[in-house]
Amino acid sequence: MVDGAEPGAGPPDSARAEPESDAELWRRAAHGPAGPARAAFTALFERHAEAVWNHAHRLTASWTAADDLLSQVFLAAWRSRAKVVLTRDSALPWLYTVTANLVRTEHRSGSRLRQVLRLVGPPAPQHDHAERVADADAAEDRLRRVVAAVDRLPRSEREIARLCLLGGVGTADAAQLLRITEASVRSRVARARARLRDLTEEDDRG
Repeated sequence: MVDGAEPGAGPPDSARAEPESDAELWRRAAHGPAGPARAAFTALFERHAEAVWNHAHRLTASWTAADDLLSQVFLAAWRSRAKVVLTRDSALPWLYTVTANLVRTEHRSGSRLRQVLRLVGPPAPQHDHAERVADADAAEDRLRRVVAAVDRLPRSEREIARLCLLGGVGTADAAQLLRITEASVRSRVARARARLRDLTEEDDRG
């Protein structure tokens, strides 16, 4: 026992391992032996699954579509892990971009996601939680209208709105992902926000 240490005390702070960064986990998932690679990828999934699901939900306004997209995003990440090199410590900006690309592909090809958005309804009412259900229904309706407004933006502003306004991606990460300057990101965010305000106000009046 170390002199002065309390019985049963854990190791000092300096001896505790720091959690691995996303970049380190990604490298292990891409190039490590099978077992450690799967463990590293599982750690990445557990770290970011909730954020990716939330981003997918903000882009689609659908719980069902968000569940489906979460699986697709991490399947795409697993398949491309050896080809993609993270340039920042966090994998989230890259995962958010994959999510937005999948949503865009679904809209372009088709109809499956649009059908889901049309058909999905609010959660089944529970009489003990009627007010909560009503609030959730109103929030879902509002989110669908915002997502529809985002889809009507010019392409450059649409990308920025999905990343920064819906996804919460920072200015520096968005600039790197889109290969533009941070000043351009800020300018597009301002234009997108103003245009979205006008579009949603038009919808409210209509």
